Amino acid sequence: MKPLEKLALKLSLTKAEITLVSVLLAFLLLGGILVTLRSSEEVDLLVKKAETARYREAEVDSLIALATVQQSRVKEDVLQDAEAEGEGEELAAEKSPGHRSSGKKVFNGTLSFNKASSQQLQKIPGIGPVMAERLVTFRKSKGGKVMQFQDFIDVKGIGKKKLESLKKYFILE
Repeated sequence: MKPLEKLALKLSLTKAEITLVSVLLAFLLLGGILVTLRSSEEVDLLVKKAETARYREAEVDSLIALATVQQSRVKEDVLQDAEAEGEGEELAAEKSPGHRSSGKKVFNGTLSFNKASSQQLQKIPGIGPVMAERLVTFRKSKGGKVMQFQDFIDVKGIGKKKLESLKKYFILE
């Protein structure tokens, strides 16, 4: 006796009824699998949107703005103190157009972005400690490797202009 016939006798159902119930159970199981897959895709999409929003905010970081204000106040205080002590001529000479020290970083060459540390990234003009940490965090979120320069647009504080200047200094390996 076949297993289907044994089951039909135990449940007192016909073979056609058992086949129909089996097909309905298969459809129910398939529907459950599809719902689970669809919900996991939605979760993945929501996670990706959240990560993108984290790196793409247009507002300026308040800590950077505060640090800039503090830095300018410190420079003014140092200049005033130096002038009061008679050393103002040297600092004023540094500030004058003839002896201008731009304060910009001078970096010649290229750097492998996927291997660079935060300290190495800070040597590049336009990248300070905050931006370097954002870039390192961004690289980690990409699995340790960034393959295209266009991906940098997702980092907060990097727009098209800054991306063009960074392309001069980065190598993506």
